[in-house]
Amino acid sequence: MAYLYLAIAIVAEVAATSALKASAEFTKLLPSLIVVVGYGVAFYFMTLVLRTIPVGITYAIWAGLGIVLVAIAGALLYKQAPDIPALIGMGLIVAGVVVIHVFSKTVSH
Repeated sequence: MAYLYLAIAIVAEVAATSALKASAEFTKLLPSLIVVVGYGVAFYFMTLVLRTIPVGITYAIWAGLGIVLVAIAGALLYKQAPDIPALIGMGLIVAGVVVIHVFSKTVSH
């Protein structure tokens, strides 16, 4: 269940972060609501994850995948395509998350 909760937390955080630009500094109601609700949902589900997965591992996965997904959302929603060095960096982040998940003994499988 922890990984389902983590996935929900990541999706909610990506939606909230992606809506920040559209909120126009919290002057537009709907995107602003998405930001507030999205972060609330993200942090709530993150607390559920922390029942079984250590905080450092949880945060590494959450942040790493969040970075990549927000970059994808930025490219799709705002035409902010990352350049080659950014893509390489994000690839390294994903590789780090995979190494943690596959090889770390602190992750409960």
